Amino acid sequence: KQQTNSPSSSGSSKATAILKKANFYKPLGMAETHGLMERLEKAVTRLESLFSDSHRSGGVECDGINGVNGSIAPYVEAFDRLLNGSVAEFLRYSKILEGDVKTHAEMVRAAFQAQRSFLVLASQCQEPQENEVAMLLKPISEKIQEIQNFRERNRGSKMFNHLSAVSESIPALGWIAVSPKPGPYVKEMNDAATFYTNRVLKDYKNSDTRHVDWVKSYLNIWSELQAYIKEHHTTGLTWSKTGPVASPMSMRSVLTSGSGLSPPPPPPPPPGPPPIFDTETAKDEGTASRSALFAQLNQGEAITKGLRHVSDDQKTHKNPSLRAQGPPVRSPTKSHTPSPTSPKNSPQQNHAPVLELEGKKWRVEYQEDKNDLVINNTELKQVAYIFKCNKSTLQIKGKINSITIDNCKKFGLVFDNVVGIVEVINSRDIQIQVMGKVPTISINKTEGCHIYLSEESLDCEIVSAKSSEMNILIPQDGDYKEFPVPEQFKTAWDGSKLVTEPAEIVG
Repeated sequence: KQQTNSPSSSGSSKATAILKKANFYKPLGMAETHGLMERLEKAVTRLESLFSDSHRSGGVECDGINGVNGSIAPYVEAFDRLLNGSVAEFLRYSKILEGDVKTHAEMVRAAFQAQRSFLVLASQCQEPQENEVAMLLKPISEKIQEIQNFRERNRGSKMFNHLSAVSESIPALGWIAVSPKPGPYVKEMNDAATFYTNRVLKDYKNSDTRHVDWVKSYLNIWSELQAYIKEHHTTGLTWSKTGPVASPMSMRSVLTSGSGLSPPPPPPPPPGPPPIFDTETAKDEGTASRSALFAQLNQGEAITKGLRHVSDDQKTHKNPSLRAQGPPVRSPTKSHTPSPTSPKNSPQQNHAPVLELEGKKWRVEYQEDKNDLVINNTELKQVAYIFKCNKSTLQIKGKINSITIDNCKKFGLVFDNVVGIVEVINSRDIQIQVMGKVPTISINKTEGCHIYLSEESLDCEIVSAKSSEMNILIPQDGDYKEFPVPEQFKTAWDGSKLVTEPAEIVG
């Protein structure tokens, strides 16, 4: 009677058989029996699903994963943990920031998924010839190129530093083609990102912690990837010792049979809170104002109809008595760029001088008339940020990641080695002496900058913009010879492209 009242299905009959065999089948009430049967049906359905999945996983072309059929290689599982952890967290914070950052992050997610597919292939198949490896790496390289092209297409973005941090460091995914030490290669890419993430922190540290969280989540990806490589691929990517040799055909098999090889990719991160700033509204307002401006300019001669005629007796240059009645009128050409704060008020703001290590950043701020400033015990991961220091000199010993000089006047810097970049912005009368090596020095919106290079740093690249009175001093015969950096350029069309060259002779 109980059997006739229970739901009629194959699952219920199997569940009944299991109960009888285990001697747990005893007369129960109608409600109890119905509830018990539903639970057993779910359990049986789940067991059937697991059983069928285990059979499907054995039918892939590369059926042996490191010699164990129907399982996932440990290093693929570890990579999945990285995807579900730091990468998912980065996607979540990028979604909160919205706009270009969110779009860029989706490209990063796709690049990591492409790398995961390659790792699954390597865990199943033997390493092919070098030219075959290059073909198999093409999906990853295309994703990297897409990420970098997005940054180049959006140089006017308000989040350009965010995009640059990602674009400069995403080649770290190429570690799978690096041997014998792929870990340090990822570290170099991480250092490249740090230069731009420091700019993000400078802009938003005290105003919007969402960007600070975004920086931490992104840099954490590369830190965890280094740890992953150290544990599973210390001397290079680990290929399987069994199975067929990897080929484009086996890669397609991996892509089309992904559900049987490994757990599905992590679900999309939950949506974050709405952004504080309405970027679309701001964009619409900018478009409307530009449209109004062009409408006025398109009036041609009619644009002067709105001007009021001024008679001779109202002109100050013809009536000296009018000039004596009030202060002179400011030129309208200067009124469009007022200073955000009055110059008279700025000297009243007294800040205490700072020279301290905050996390990985050396802060040197508001130093006045100090010529004995020294930073010792530096580490490669550290950066130095020098802000509003006047008539002072700083010496940095050892090797450091990057140095930024911002809003300084009559400031001198002497350093040993920098692995990233030295940047000078919004400053005046700056002197820099390189004792060791530095790959790049950037000068932006600066008046007067003298750079003394060492013999080791002669291959340094000098990048300048909106700056004047720049001189590079090169060591020659125990002394320095001065070479000015061009400030004026001429551009001409050569029939196919614009050609720009200095307009002055530099000798």
